Amino acid sequence: RGRGLRELTRQRGRTVGPTRHSSAVRSPDIAPARWQIMNAAAPHIVIERLHRVLRVEIRRPEKKNALTAAMYGRLAEVFQEAAGDEDIRVLLLHGQPGAFTAGNDLGEFLNDPPADEDAAVFRFLAALRDFPKPFLAAVTGVAVGIGTTMLLHCDMVYAGEGARFQLPFVGLGLCPEAASSLLLPALVGRARAAEIILLGEPFGAEQAREIGLVNRVLPDADTIDHALAQARRLAQQPPAAVRLAKQLLNRSQAALVAETMAEEDRQFKARLASPEAKEACAAFLAKRKPDFSRFS
Repeated sequence: RGRGLRELTRQRGRTVGPTRHSSAVRSPDIAPARWQIMNAAAPHIVIERLHRVLRVEIRRPEKKNALTAAMYGRLAEVFQEAAGDEDIRVLLLHGQPGAFTAGNDLGEFLNDPPADEDAAVFRFLAALRDFPKPFLAAVTGVAVGIGTTMLLHCDMVYAGEGARFQLPFVGLGLCPEAASSLLLPALVGRARAAEIILLGEPFGAEQAREIGLVNRVLPDADTIDHALAQARRLAQQPPAAVRLAKQLLNRSQAALVAETMAEEDRQFKARLASPEAKEACAAFLAKRKPDFSRFS
C-alpha cells in the first residue's frame, strides 16, 4: 500500500498551481512537492507530500466542498494508503477558506443513497476510525454533518475564527453517524450533546473550542499554515511511540466506537427511506421549510 501512494503522488497528472498557502510549501526543510490530482475519477481530492506529512485538500469550492461518492471513495483510499506507507507519519486534512465541507452532496445522495457497507461513505468512515497515525484537521468556513462528526476522530483540530459547525441529521429525518452519538456525549456531556444533535443548530469556532471539539481558534488566513506547522512537529516525534500513544488514548473506546458506528450506519440506511426523510428532502429541493406536523 505504501508503494501505491508513492506512485500516485509521483504519477504524471494535471498539476494544480500554487495555492494561497504555498509559502508553507517553500520552507527550506521540506522536500519540494506539488499539488496533483490523484486520478481523473476524483479531481476534487488533492494530495501533497510534504516530507513525512501527507496534506489532503478537499477542493470543490463551487459546491462548498460537498462530498460525492467518488470523493468519499478517494478519501478512503488515501487514508488506507497513508496508514500503510512508512514514509507518511501524519495526515492533515483541510478545505478552502470558505468551506471545510458542507457534508454530503444532497443531490447525488438523494438519487443514489448508500445501500450497503461497501458504500463509499461507509468505507471512508471505517478508514477514518481505524487510521493508526496522527490525523489533524484545519477547519475554515462551514463544517456540516460529516464535516463536524469526522473531527471527533481527529487527534488535533484547528479552526478559523469564521468556522461554523452543524449536525443537521435529525432535521433531515436522519440519525447521527461516524459514532457521534457516542463520541460527542463523551466529549461534551450528554445534555450539551443532546442540544447539538437534536436541535441541529449551527455553532461557531469559540463554542467549538469551549466544548473541546477544536484545540485552538486562529485567524482564518493562518489556520492551515498553523495546522501544517503542528503536523510537521508531530512528524519529528518518534513514530512508533506516537502510534502507540494514539492507540492507548483510543483503547478504552475502540470497541464501542466500532459497535456504535455499525449501529448508526444500519439505522441511517433505514432512515433514508423513512417518510420524515422524504419530506425533508422534498422540502430541500423545493426550497421550503419541511412540515413534520403529520408524523407521530
